[in-house]
Amino acid sequence: MKKRILLIEDNPDVRENTAEILELADYAVETAENGKVGLEKARMIKPDLIVCDIMMPELDGFGVLYMLGKDVDTAGIPFIFLTAKTEKVDFRKGMTMGADDYITKPFEEMELLNAIETRLLKSEKFKKAFAGTSDSLNEFLDDARSLEDLKNLSDDRKTRSFKKKEILYHEGDFPNALYFIKSGKVKTFKMNQDGKEYITGLYKEGDFIGYMGLLEENTYKDTATALEPVEAITIPKQDFLSLLYNNREVAGKFIRMLSSNIMEKEEQLLSLAYNTVRKRVAEALMFLQKKYMQENQAAFQMAISRDDLASIVGTATESVIRTLSDFKEEGLIEIQGRDIKIINADKLEHLRF
Repeated sequence: MKKRILLIEDNPDVRENTAEILELADYAVETAENGKVGLEKARMIKPDLIVCDIMMPELDGFGVLYMLGKDVDTAGIPFIFLTAKTEKVDFRKGMTMGADDYITKPFEEMELLNAIETRLLKSEKFKKAFAGTSDSLNEFLDDARSLEDLKNLSDDRKTRSFKKKEILYHEGDFPNALYFIKSGKVKTFKMNQDGKEYITGLYKEGDFIGYMGLLEENTYKDTATALEPVEAITIPKQDFLSLLYNNREVAGKFIRMLSSNIMEKEEQLLSLAYNTVRKRVAEALMFLQKKYMQENQAAFQMAISRDDLASIVGTATESVIRTLSDFKEEGLIEIQGRDIKIINADKLEHLRF
């Protein structure tokens, strides 16, 4: 499939000639006569790369780049400025805002084509889906380090081991690294004024934790502890910030990697607000199955304390115990000690009340 390029240029002769060059190079080309139209087209077609003039009516090139950067769907599109302006201040402004390259008019055909090919090749590295493994994390970081603006990324990715119930970090501590779970399970929790624990998140292999404190440059808002033996890769704070702010394409993929569990938390909060205890316990069990069930498991089974389950559900431990007993009598689950085995997942998932 041809790569699609959006050309935003207000001069009709330059726009037509440049579009012809790109089409002869076997690119699919969309054009826009000003920044406002270009922004609308970029949001609609999400091209593989944008070539954009700076001085234009309606909305200039800087404005286009700024607006695209505010939208997660367009923030990672490679962006090349094409302009007659050669002042150093404009070059610096464009690159600071996240432009990938800057070509001045008049230009040689090969200068433009080489710049486009280089940017597309680099972009392909960061379009691959994140597999959620330590190998895919290292591949992502190595690809990022190959870029000029991220060449100072550290290659010191330490792996730390934590025993069951050992604390990874405490609420109120200042973060100095991002954690990536290489193996094992982790929970994050807060304590209320009465000393009761409330679970804020459950994590497994392939998840990142602790990034909100880094983003806010503030203390951790909860405590993280190992539910079983855990190995975690630590990414230094400075590397974390560089991945977010030094390159648009890298930042776009990195943000998608970090935010994989945001929808889960949103659904959990909605459940706490509107569902009955019975429904919330059922949803908590289905959430655990989705989060931790292995591919080779015929039926999901997990050892979890009733206190931890109550913290997920947001209710008293006694209420969870009574509800689990009801589910057992109804043939939805089996219970043996701390182990809970789901034997009728479909009925549990579609429980109405």
